[in-house]
Amino acid sequence: MGSIPLQAQSSTFVNTLMPQPAHLTVGSGSLALGTQFTACEDKFHDGRLDRAVSRFLVRLKNETGLQIATAAGNCSATLTISVDGAGEAIQSDDENETYSLEVTPNGLHLHAATVVGAIHGLATVYQLVQASGSGWELPAVTIDDAPRFRWRGLMIDSSRHFVPIDVIYRTLDGMAAVKMNVFHWHLSDDQGFRIESKVFPKLQELGSDGDYYTQDQVRSVIAYARDRGIRVVPEFDIPGHAMSWLVGYPDLASGVGTDGKGNHQGPYAISREMGIFDPVLDPTRESTYQFLDKFLSEMTALFPDPYFHIGGDENNGVQWKNNPRIQEFMKSHDLKDTAALQTYFNQKLLPILKKNNKKMIGWDEIFTPTLPKDAIIQSWRGFDSLAASAKAGNGGILSAGYYLDQIQSAEEHYKVDPIPAGSDLTPEQASRILGGEAAMWAEHLSPRSIDSRIWPRAAVVAERLWSPQSVSNVDDMYRRLWVESVRLEDFGLLHLAAEDIGLRKLAAPEITTPDQIAPLRVFADVLQPVSFSQRYQLQHTTQLTPLDHLIDAVRPDPPSRHEVEAAVAEYLKNPSADSPAHAQLTAWFQQWVKTAPQLAPLMKAPLLQEAAPKAEQFGQLGQIGLDALKYLDAKQAAPAGWKDQAQALLKGANEPIGMVRFTVLEPLKQLVASVQ
Repeated sequence: MGSIPLQAQSSTFVNTLMPQPAHLTVGSGSLALGTQFTACEDKFHDGRLDRAVSRFLVRLKNETGLQIATAAGNCSATLTISVDGAGEAIQSDDENETYSLEVTPNGLHLHAATVVGAIHGLATVYQLVQASGSGWELPAVTIDDAPRFRWRGLMIDSSRHFVPIDVIYRTLDGMAAVKMNVFHWHLSDDQGFRIESKVFPKLQELGSDGDYYTQDQVRSVIAYARDRGIRVVPEFDIPGHAMSWLVGYPDLASGVGTDGKGNHQGPYAISREMGIFDPVLDPTRESTYQFLDKFLSEMTALFPDPYFHIGGDENNGVQWKNNPRIQEFMKSHDLKDTAALQTYFNQKLLPILKKNNKKMIGWDEIFTPTLPKDAIIQSWRGFDSLAASAKAGNGGILSAGYYLDQIQSAEEHYKVDPIPAGSDLTPEQASRILGGEAAMWAEHLSPRSIDSRIWPRAAVVAERLWSPQSVSNVDDMYRRLWVESVRLEDFGLLHLAAEDIGLRKLAAPEITTPDQIAPLRVFADVLQPVSFSQRYQLQHTTQLTPLDHLIDAVRPDPPSRHEVEAAVAEYLKNPSADSPAHAQLTAWFQQWVKTAPQLAPLMKAPLLQEAAPKAEQFGQLGQIGLDALKYLDAKQAAPAGWKDQAQALLKGANEPIGMVRFTVLEPLKQLVASVQ
């Protein structure tokens, strides 16, 4: 769908940067990119910087067709990269990520204190490249940039549905493009244990269905991420969400055995269902900690990052409450409830992590007043929970509001801030909030759909965590987001292409050529998946549920949602048939009416039949829009009964048939409500 311009731009600089830099000054003129583009590193350089520059130049060549040359040492080049030093040997949240950039008509100079800063600067340079007539240019700008938060992460759940390694690689490329710096890798849960352990091989042999990452693959991912300025933080969720551990090692469990002596229940199996389950690790046995000591020592040696995530969420305590031996242990250790027992468990883990030079991270549930202050809280509950931990002296990371799997709009994510305006945190307390993380849980993910579930909305979270808090204009965010969405394809992401692939697969029984899905594409433009909770209620998704329906092809928050909303808002300021907004709305509504009959034969395909009623409603929505415009243009009342009928149709269209929902209902309701 085409959009209405929402912000005037300089004739020489169209700002499509995402995230927006901390400080940007627009100069005069631009740097024309001629038939050759040269680059050199005139101070420090190492293999990591060389590879970053090489990747940048390859992408620039692919984008522009320019001839590329590089030179080392002192040189005269189009792009000069000055880096003071390598930065930290093991990147941490204290890494200096700042950079400065100056573009003049004579050349481009990038300066950074570290290689990581230079990587971020190169990402900005790539975003600055814009077409100019028959060639390419960089606008004359001066940028001094630094992140607002030092933790800008993305969590991917590889347990509930396994995520192939090639998806991980391209996700890391996308993260680097928008300056995200932490890849949080959720590697164990009830539905699968996804990493090779050489110390306890039955973890992956019996707990993964054969889908797991070898240690060599993990090392490769860590190296790949480091080359892009990204840290890799593993998560092994304990003591709850541990069913996959217990398949191979049932003696770790807390259940009461048939012998009545407090031994484990079993046998255990990988859970195909999603949810919260009773089986958890036994925190009262020394053998549990002996096991964890060996396992964590193995994993901490594999992952060099200073932080290690132990999960700690959603333990219902049922096995602990029902085991007389564990209850007796709690009494003898003055542990009043299962939360106190979990704190005991965490306190036993801390020395294991500390001796391996790791800092503990866990979800909200690990936070108690007695939790050691060097533990970090990741909050899925919200800012109040995060603030409580900061006030108690613990560091924190916000994920509430950034759950991409909930299928919320980019706008909703954009309005969430780790430190909201008006927060009562003192400067010292606020400094304990490290940043935030987008979370991509995998209950409803497949390798084909994962890119569209993460991108481009993760770029909005990246901007919220990098850019100044004052960068908050939603219309401008969306204007830049659609540009960045296309640009992200340059990094191998399939969030746009996957929709067409999915639509062709769905319509395959009814088409003979690929272009026959054109009507289905128009239809899909105004659809998005239902929310996470709606899908779970409607489908009761398990690990074995086929993820190959229309809901899996369409994208969350496609451009139509904001574009139609913005056009309707603009039109209603002064309803007129002569306005650009009117012309755009009319074109859209006419297209919907025209396309609806063309959908009928396609919707006969087996996997599209459930959404056929939505296709019928599609044309009705277009006609409602055209009628509303007609009455509003003429400033006349609608015929008797029209408004009631239109509102009834809109109400019916709001039902999640086929597990998809229309993106355009709210602005259509506004149009209808405005008719007399």
